[in-house]
Amino acid sequence: MSQAVHTIQLAGTDQSFFCAENDTLLRAALRSGIAFPYECNVGSCGNCKFELLEGVMASCWPEAPGLSDKDRARNRGLGCQSRPTGPLQIKLRTSDKYAPQFPPVRTSAKFIASRVITHDLSEFTFQTESPLPFLSGQYALIQMDSIAGPRAYSMSNVGMFSGETQAGNLIEFQVRRVPGGHGSAHLFDHLKPGAVVEIDGPYGMAYLRESVERDILCIAGGSGLAPMISIARGAFSSPRMAGRKLSFFYGARALQDVCGLDMLQTLPNWQDRGTYQAVVSGATEADTLLDGYLRGFAHDAVAQTFGERLQQMEIYFAGPALMGQSLLKTLIDLKVPMDQVHFDQFY
Repeated sequence: MSQAVHTIQLAGTDQSFFCAENDTLLRAALRSGIAFPYECNVGSCGNCKFELLEGVMASCWPEAPGLSDKDRARNRGLGCQSRPTGPLQIKLRTSDKYAPQFPPVRTSAKFIASRVITHDLSEFTFQTESPLPFLSGQYALIQMDSIAGPRAYSMSNVGMFSGETQAGNLIEFQVRRVPGGHGSAHLFDHLKPGAVVEIDGPYGMAYLRESVERDILCIAGGSGLAPMISIARGAFSSPRMAGRKLSFFYGARALQDVCGLDMLQTLPNWQDRGTYQAVVSGATEADTLLDGYLRGFAHDAVAQTFGERLQQMEIYFAGPALMGQSLLKTLIDLKVPMDQVHFDQFY
């Protein structure tokens, strides 16, 4: 069944874009190359706020935490949760840094297979009907049958490089089983090979910066492994980054959660250019850690290992929110320039 398409006008500019009733304002704008600010894409962060001046729209999630009662009273909406029911005029402050390198596309995708990484983390491989170009470190939205709303997961395979024009059709996601989570339960327990889902992407600003000549630090926790593995794979595959060294820290709650090294060791010249450090926060003095593992928190281990040298590194992070807050405070205290720190508030 075809969906009605409406014109969305940006007030005070000559910019407009088309948005179907089954799309959101944010995603439709990005498909049209409009630099609509955003981060999480799922209603939590509030970075995609805009003001509705004319027209009527519907909300996918009226109670989304990214919007306050004061915002609602002022006729504000979230771009990632708003759908048009007719032509709209909106007030929006665009920013060039959000202009998509690859405009997101919606495509059907067939589930191929999964493989176990840890007791609660697995990698899921899909074959898309249409090529889906993305940059290492970006994420996509998966819409599954019988699940209300899309779920955001990061790609773990290598993305596109500068000058490349041909995208592949295989997409890999590393997903953690979330207790009580309907999306992850569907992936782990109900999705069978051959099942079809819709994938919409790419999204995200924490992608690999090929042109930057600094060495790289990747810090991952939980399913934040996926984009950091993608970053590492990109850094070791890009012809422009052959001289760059990469340090990879993985913060785990327990020994059974530690992962990632086996994937990194398959990268070309890993022994010469890469290092891996596991940091286990839940380990006690009674626990026997594997050789080289550290007790404590990833942000402390990073600070103790590098100190002020962090100011000369390009830093990528993905993991639990509390881990990210602690890391940011550490980096700020060490006077690391924030334009060298890349993460999405999607985690």
